[in-house]
This record gives sequence, structure tokens and C-alpha cells, in this order.
Amino acid sequence: MEYRYIGRTGLRVTPICLGTMSFGSWSNEKESFAIMDKSVDRGINFFDTAELYPVPPNAKDAGITEEIIGKWLKGKQRDKIILATKVAGAASGWFVPPIRHGMTAIDKFHIKTAVEGSLKRLGTDYIDLYQMHWPDTIVPIEESLKAFDELVQEGKVRYLGTSNDSAYGLTKANETSKRLGISRFESIQNNFSLNNPRFLDELAEVCKQEQISLLPYSPIAGGVLSGKYNGKFYPKSARFAEYLANKNPRVQAMAHRFLNDKTLLATQKYVEIAEELSISPTTLAVAYSKQFEFVASTIIGARNLEQLDESFAAFDINLNDETMKKIKEIQSEVMYPMG
Repeated sequence: MEYRYIGRTGLRVTPICLGTMSFGSWSNEKESFAIMDKSVDRGINFFDTAELYPVPPNAKDAGITEEIIGKWLKGKQRDKIILATKVAGAASGWFVPPIRHGMTAIDKFHIKTAVEGSLKRLGTDYIDLYQMHWPDTIVPIEESLKAFDELVQEGKVRYLGTSNDSAYGLTKANETSKRLGISRFESIQNNFSLNNPRFLDELAEVCKQEQISLLPYSPIAGGVLSGKYNGKFYPKSARFAEYLANKNPRVQAMAHRFLNDKTLLATQKYVEIAEELSISPTTLAVAYSKQFEFVASTIIGARNLEQLDESFAAFDINLNDETMKKIKEIQSEVMYPMG
């Protein structure tokens, strides 16, 4: 098994990470246990979760995913699993988290409250990688980083990361940590896929220059890159078929971002490349997302055991220069299909 380091940390992780956002909603506890067991059997040592999970997020279910993982961890050798979780971002941003009465912020109070809740639900006394789920537009980054650093000094958290951040946000946070002499963000977890290569524009350069690792999520674009939406009808139980039927404007907007004429056009072209390589479109998409030097581990998800196999197949695939050239041509022809 190949291992990669996250940033400048001692965390050695597999190039594929198990994402868990479906645990407790689309995947019941039994199925979730089976997914984790199969992942460990395949060699995966890195799990990612969040206090807000499962999705779609709601006040009643928030935290269930961590509880399921905590139950599964009992009796396991804790130090064999690199465990990442997240504190929900600020309610001042693009989304109001349905936890802590919709008053969340990336300040000392909420960071401390969130980490204690996660530790309890996960049944562990430390978190390997603790991430800011998205930035706070109000609280100064200095305050946030000092509160995160206290968790590191207390031994509750080993390392820090951010998510859904910008080149400006990551750079400012990194320079602030240097100035204050405190723990920095060693990773950034952003959306990155064949259909959403925006990370390559600016953030990739920040990561390379500062030795910060990308942990890509949605490598198959929420299932779109599997090609399952390219038929005459959308599968009824598929994520974005459900989202399109949801009356929440934010959920609908997300569905249209992932699923539109441009994403379907690009996906069809990637399906053809996968056919030429005699691999599944899902395998192609996961292989692409872990292809880059600044990527430590790409985060896959699954509702059931069967969905894991095509993602796992990407462990053994490195795309050659000819394939990468074809991909770049498609990305130039169908530019930024997710906006």
C-alpha cells in the first residue's frame, strides 16, 4: 500500500480516504459498519467525518454519523485509523448549520463546544485532523487559529485543516500562523474533480509552495461522473434526483450546479475515455483526483458496499500523459461545467 503524508505532519494516509457523510441517512448503521469493515480490509486507514453529518443536514440527525463511527471504533485499535472530523462553519456564511440553534461561529466558544461533542460521539480522546468546515467571514482568523492551537496543545487534536476555503483564505491563515508561531492548517478539503478543476487555477500553487495537502471531496461529482445521469431518465434514488425534488432553494441550487447541460456533456466525454481504458467512469474520476502531487488522499463515499469497488479500483491506476492530455482538452472545450 502506498502512503502519503498530509502537509508537514506525521500523518501517513492511504491515497483514498473513506468519506462518511451518508452514515445515518442513506446508509443505516449495519450498512455503515460493513462499508467501514470493507474499507479497512482493502487497506484504507483514513476516515473523514463532521459534526454536521449525515447529509442532507438537519437538526434531528446532526451527529449521528460520528456516533456510528464511535460505535464501530469500540474494540478496534484506535491508532490504526487516522480520523478526521470538522467543526461546522459560521452561520454568517452561505449556509446556516442546523446545530447550536443556528448560531455557529469559528470562535473559541464554538470550537471548544464542537470538539468536545465530537470526541464524545466518536468515543476517542483525540482527533488526528480537525478541520474548519468552511471559513468565518466575521470572526478574525487570529482568534480562530488561537482556539484551534489550544486544542493541539491540550492533546485533543493532533493537526489542523480547513475546508471550502479560497486561495486568499488559506494564504492569510497560513501567514497568520507563521506570525503568531502557532499550529497551521496542514490540509484543505475542497471540491475537486474532472468536472470541477478550479483548484488548479490558484489554490494548487499555494499548496505546492507551502506544502499544504489537498483532500479532494466529491471526486465523482456527487455521482454525476459515474455516467448514471446520462441516460434518458435519472435514477429515482440518486442523490441529485432527490435534491431536484426538494423544495429548499439551496438544495435545488446545489443540484443544478452538479447536474446541468455542461456537466452532462463533459461527463459523456469522460465516459468515452474510460471505455477506451477499459475501466469504469467512476474509477477514472477517482484516479484523476489522486493524480496530483499536492493531493494527500481523495475522499470517496458510498451508500452501500457495491459502490466501493469501482472507487477502490483506482488504487492501482496512474493516468498516463496521453490520457491527461485528453482530459485537459475536454476541460478546455467544456470550461468549468460546475461554474
